[in-house]
Formats: sequence, structure tokens, C-alpha cells
Amino acid sequence: MSDLRLAFELALGLVYPIDPTLLEIVLLSLKVSLSAAVLACLFGMPLGALLATSDFRGKWVLTLIVNTLMGMPPVVIGLLVYIMLSSAGPLGWLQWLYTPRAMILAQVILITPIVAALAREVMSEQHRQLHWQLQSLCVAPARAVLTLLYETRYSLLTVALAGFGRAIAEVGAVMIVGGNIAHLTRVMTTAIALETSRGELALALALGLVLMTIALVVNATVMALKTRQPGQPLGHA
Repeated sequence: MSDLRLAFELALGLVYPIDPTLLEIVLLSLKVSLSAAVLACLFGMPLGALLATSDFRGKWVLTLIVNTLMGMPPVVIGLLVYIMLSSAGPLGWLQWLYTPRAMILAQVILITPIVAALAREVMSEQHRQLHWQLQSLCVAPARAVLTLLYETRYSLLTVALAGFGRAIAEVGAVMIVGGNIAHLTRVMTTAIALETSRGELALALALGLVLMTIALVVNATVMALKTRQPGQPLGHA
């Protein structure tokens, strides 16, 4: 019991004032996960909009692929990215393996289907509500998509935050492709796993506190966005 209390005291001492090693790990985690979330939104939201507003041949298959990838185990994604980026893989010439770029790539592949599926759900509902109104106003398809993006902007921000939250909590895929190298690819989740296996609970607890704080901020922001009043209805003066 006294050892656990000492570990908590040491962890709090690392958090405030913040330890340089802890700060380095936290900043790299934020850099990797924010980059992955932005890229996943750039790919996933247009894909979600396409699935929500368009009827085309192969739509069912594409939707099935997106939904399947949502449930893909992270370690499998990490393995696939590792194979692609290895020296014998098709992308080995990039020399990204065991770098933050490989970790970003793995997280993008992991969360893009989640972003696409959630965006599709959000925009499908709005599209059903506005479809006939947009048609009666003779709105072009591209303009209709932009209108839907605007009308669902708060919900899409929630989707983006959900993607970021999933990315920053990831451990399996990033450990496989990043290698958990100190001062290079060590992020919060992989550092927690390593320090716990070593029995160094102070740093693991400190990183856990930071990770929980980030999760709390993300969830509070999502709740605030959900309770925010939507804008004026389409066509309202």
C-alpha cells in the first residue's frame, strides 16, 4: 500500500511541474494523433458524404468494406502497415518504418473507416430531411454536399473528436510500426505499457493521468457540441 502511495506521489511530481521526458512523450502523442485525425477527416468525411448522398454501382460493397474495416483489430492493421513499409514491402523505399510517419499512417488507416461511417450516418439523416427541399430549389449536387456539410458541422466536429480520441488511445498498431523507441516513437500508450512491464509505475501513472485528462477534455467538448443549438433552418431569412 505504501509503495502504491509513493508511486502516486511520484506521478504527481512528474505531472506538475511537468517532467521533460513526460512532456516529450505527450507532445509526440498529440502530434501523431492530431495529424492522423486531420488526415482521416480529409479522407473519411468526403467518403461518408459520398455514401450518404449518392447512389452508384458498388455502393453496397464500399459500405460493407468501410463497416468491416471499423471492426478490424488494430494489431492486424499494424501488421499490414509493417509489411508494406518493411524493406521487402511495396513501400519500403519510403523508409518510414519505426518513425512517427509510420505511426500516423497506421492510425489513419485505423480511424478513417470510423470517421467515414459516423459521417455517413450523420449526413444520411440530414440528407433525408433536406433532400426534397434541395431538389425544389434546383441545388446542384456539389452545392448540396456543401450545404449538408454546413448543416452538420457540429456533428462532424464530434466525429472528428471521436476519431482523435480513438487515435490517441491506440497502442497495438503504433507499437508494431513505431517500435516504441525512446525520444523518437515513444507515445503515451506504448510508454505506459513499457513502464508497467518494468515495474516503473510512477511514469506510467503520470502518463495515465495525462491521457485521462485528454479523454475528459475530448468528451466534454463532444458533449458541449451536442448540446449546442443548431443554426437556422435552410432558407430561413
